[in-house]
Amino acid sequence: MKRCADCKELKPYSDFPPSKKAKDGCHSYCKVCNNRRSQESRKRLHGGSRHYHLKHRYGIGADDFDRMVAEQGGLCAICGRPDPEHVDHDHVSGDVRGILCFNCNGGLGQFKDDIDALLAAATYLATMCSEHRELRDLAVARSGELAGSAV
Repeated sequence: MKRCADCKELKPYSDFPPSKKAKDGCHSYCKVCNNRRSQESRKRLHGGSRHYHLKHRYGIGADDFDRMVAEQGGLCAICGRPDPEHVDHDHVSGDVRGILCFNCNGGLGQFKDDIDALLAAATYLATMCSEHRELRDLAVARSGELAGSAV
């Protein structure tokens, strides 16, 4: 049993997170107090966990994210669905490219950001959708847009 330095309750060691620095191998604060203190610190130092996550992972803050969404008209930068929530970034450089919906962000990830593979997929759709003229024309137009922006 160990006493939490914050709430002063006597609790089993399993209620304390591990710590290599402590002699007994457990942190001074129980898991509940430790989590509460972490949340308070994130809020005080970073304005909240959303801002902290965006800053830590992508180098942008919540304000930057909101500004980017506003610049995109509140829509996914690829498909135009409202309220995109996912940061699209270059996995090599780490540069943020835009804010996408779940499906578009996942799609780029599945194609591993390979422009040739994406163009081949667009061409495939244009070919296979030949009986649906509207879909074919849309796929061809999208393929042209992708090819034009890739240069």
